[in-house]
Amino acid sequence: MDFNLALVIVVITILGIGLDGCHSKVVQFIFGDSLSDVGNNMHLSRSLAQASLPWYGIDMGNGLPNGRFTNGRTVADIIGDRTGLPRPPAFLDPSVSEEVILENGVNYASGGGGILNETGAYFIQKFSLDKQIELFQGTQELIRGKIGKRAADKFFKEGRYVVALGSNDFINNYLMPVYRDSWTYNDDTFMDYLIGTLERQLKLLHSLGARQLVVFGLGPMGCIPLQRVLSTTGNCREKANKLALTFNKAVSELVDDLGKHFPDSTYRFGDAYDVVYDVISNPNKYGFQNSDSPCCSFWNIRPALTCVPASSLCKDRSKYVFWDEYHPTDSANELIADELIKKFGLLNSDQGGAPSPAPDVAPSPEDQ
Repeated sequence: MDFNLALVIVVITILGIGLDGCHSKVVQFIFGDSLSDVGNNMHLSRSLAQASLPWYGIDMGNGLPNGRFTNGRTVADIIGDRTGLPRPPAFLDPSVSEEVILENGVNYASGGGGILNETGAYFIQKFSLDKQIELFQGTQELIRGKIGKRAADKFFKEGRYVVALGSNDFINNYLMPVYRDSWTYNDDTFMDYLIGTLERQLKLLHSLGARQLVVFGLGPMGCIPLQRVLSTTGNCREKANKLALTFNKAVSELVDDLGKHFPDSTYRFGDAYDVVYDVISNPNKYGFQNSDSPCCSFWNIRPALTCVPASSLCKDRSKYVFWDEYHPTDSANELIADELIKKFGLLNSDQGGAPSPAPDVAPSPEDQ
C-alpha cells in the first residue's frame, strides 16, 4: 500500500475516533404540548390538533404553516436563541438524522399531549409525555449506534432538557365532562394523580441522562380566550386558574425535592404565571391592546377553536396577546421567554445572549 495513502487512512481513523469520543455540542431535548410543538402533529395524519393550515406561521420564514401553533416563534424557540442553543427540529421531521440530532437535538412536543396518557384522547393522534420519553429512548439507541455508548452517554448528560406540559391535562381532560377523569377524581385526588405521574416521568428522564432540566409551570389557563368565551361573563374562569396555581406549587416542590435527591443534577422550575396574568390584566402596560380575544378568529363566530384560511386576522398582530383561542402570539411569547430568562437565570454568564430574530411581519390577508 502506498505510504501516503496509508498515512491518510490512519489520520482519518484517528480523527474519526476523536470526533466520536469527544462530541461536546450542547443541544436541547424538548418535551411538551402545542405551546412547544414545531411540527410533530403535522406528520400525524389523523391528529385533530393541527397547525397545518394558514394562517399559522404567517410571520415566520416563508409565512407558510410550519407546525407551530402561533404566528411566529414559540417560547422555547426564543429561549434557545437567546441562550445560544440551536433550535431542535421536530422528531417526525423527515430531515432528522443522527447528524442533525448531534448538532441540534430533538423536539418531541405534540399538540394535545399531556402528562397523562388519556389526556387529549379526542384529538385521536398526539404524543403524551410517556410516548415522548419512549421516542427519546429510541433516539438514544440511534445515537449510541452512531458514536458509541460512552460518547452518547456524555452527549445526553450534557444536553439541556425542557418539560412543558400540563394545561391539556386540565383543559382537555379533567375540566371536560366527556373525559372519565372528570368524574373519577376531585380536585385533590386528580392533582395527586397528575403530580405522581410527572414525578415518575422526571425520575425516568434522570435515569436516561437528563442532568440539566427545566420544568415549566402553567400560565393562567382560565384566561385564554376559549375559557373566557365558555364562561357566562366573559371573564377568566377562576376554577381553572386556581388549578394552575395549585399545579405550579406542587411541581415547584417536586422539582426542589428531585434536585435534592439527585445532587448530580440541576433541576429548575420556570414559573411565568404572574407576569402572564399581569399582561392579560394590564395589556397596555406591555404594549398590547387586546388580551381577551384571538387575533385569528372566524369573524364573529366564537369559539373558533382553530385558525383556518377563511379566518379573519387582526390588523396588528403585535398588539394581541393571543393568536388563537388557546395560544399566545409571537409578541407575547417573546415577553414570556424574556421574563423566564431574567427571572430564573437561564442566560449563563459565558453566553452572549444572542438575539432571537423577530419574524418579518407579513401583511394581513385583507391588506394584500
